[in-house]
Amino acid sequence: MKKVKVYVTLRESVLDPQGSAVKGSLHTMGYKEVADVRIGKYLELQIEPSDRDLNVVVKEMCEKLLTNTVIEDYRFEVEEAN
Repeated sequence: MKKVKVYVTLRESVLDPQGSAVKGSLHTMGYKEVADVRIGKYLELQIEPSDRDLNVVVKEMCEKLLTNTVIEDYRFEVEEAN
């Protein structure tokens, strides 16, 4: 079995109001050194072995369901599951 870690972030050109709110809160709490905050998603998938190319399958999943490719970027890592 494989574990796939998927990281999804907003594209740099997309405003991140949630990140701005967190940055403002951190500044209010005294963490003035925080220059920027971008909020994203993290997903872990456990995938059973198959005859299909795992990288192709994960890319399809990301582009069809897991991300909004108009405003989000993604990357993923594949490793052996424990």
